[in-house]
Amino acid sequence: MKKALLVIDYINEICHPDGKLSWKWYVDFMIEHNTLAHLNSEIKKFRENWDEIIFVKVAFQKWYNDQPKGSPILGKAQEFGILGVDTWSSDFLESLDIQETDTVIVKNRVSAFYSNLDEYLKSKDISDLYICGCATDLAVESTAREAHDRDYNVFILANACTAANLWDHERSLESLKKISTII
Repeated sequence: MKKALLVIDYINEICHPDGKLSWKWYVDFMIEHNTLAHLNSEIKKFRENWDEIIFVKVAFQKWYNDQPKGSPILGKAQEFGILGVDTWSSDFLESLDIQETDTVIVKNRVSAFYSNLDEYLKSKDISDLYICGCATDLAVESTAREAHDRDYNVFILANACTAANLWDHERSLESLKKISTII
């Protein structure tokens, strides 16, 4: 069994204090729970074991033709001029331990599976997915549910996930216990 670590949406627009989607709560949650230190520790463990590490981020093409215009979460990206591919907005946080050898996948919806992720995982014979990201109740939960339905073994690294508040985080983890292992 091969495993992979999915690190989802730890990008500037969502998790940096200057990001328009960061809502002060994500940044506060990360600081209060030391999330980035936990995340980098997990990345280090996976790297030391030569396991696959995949960074996933939401971003849209230059003309936003791949943006879900009616989405309450992502529908105003073009209007606000955010989440463009290859911009500060969609860059990963500088404090993440990301290296050139790590895989980067771009998605255009909440779930990481709105990308070539499934094809990539199958090409590497990955069976076990360790998921963390921002936000626990959005991208993490959506990705975990879809991973479960695609027959992956799903593990959630709770201390490497971020949410707007502890209630959202814990409520999502409680729900995810039905389809995954919470670590």
